[in-house]
Amino acid sequence: MANKVLVAYVLADILFVVMGAIMLAFSVIVKNILAKNEVPANGTEAVINLLYSKFPLTAGIVNAIFYFVTFLFTIPAIVMPTRGWLKFSGYMVVVTSLFSLVIGLDLWIVTLSVKEQFAPIWSQQTSQVQDLMQTAFACCGYFNSTSPAFVTDSTCSSPAAAALVRGCAAPISSFSNVFIDDIFTGIFGMSGVGGLLILATSCLLKDRKERERFRYIDEKMGATRTF
Repeated sequence: MANKVLVAYVLADILFVVMGAIMLAFSVIVKNILAKNEVPANGTEAVINLLYSKFPLTAGIVNAIFYFVTFLFTIPAIVMPTRGWLKFSGYMVVVTSLFSLVIGLDLWIVTLSVKEQFAPIWSQQTSQVQDLMQTAFACCGYFNSTSPAFVTDSTCSSPAAAALVRGCAAPISSFSNVFIDDIFTGIFGMSGVGGLLILATSCLLKDRKERERFRYIDEKMGATRTF
């Protein structure tokens, strides 16, 4: 009969390395998107790409590598019945999970001041990109139609018309907060999977300790019967 505690540990371990694969894939794909530096197709895509440029993608790749290295250390911990490898891999899971938690907190902090942080980013964009964002979010200028000045387009056809339309700061910051919230919540979920593996590690350590104790008792009883 399979050891249920060990099976639970293996399943948590597999889920753990899948989290690392997801983080690596996301970070690499986004880095490639930013490297192409293509003109966005619409304003929503433009905002997403600008937000991506502020993400800790390199840290995400390093964190993903931690996931894979930790997973490699869990393999001998699974195969060998001793507790040494298991304890060491448990410490590595803690470090990796805390690393993910820090990345998630970094993104959460961005949401606290995204409206102010996006202002200089807006000013650095070309008229074409600003036009796309104004059209997508039905707004003119950033804080208002004059700060900074709006780009003339179908939404903001004249100064008089633009003055009657809201600035882009509020809708863009609302969209950005929801977008980033989904991502850092996912990263916190990855830390949660790490916590699950830590719990599974503790259970397996206790199970192996109990088995060692009973094996020692059996060996001692066997030796006593021999005499």
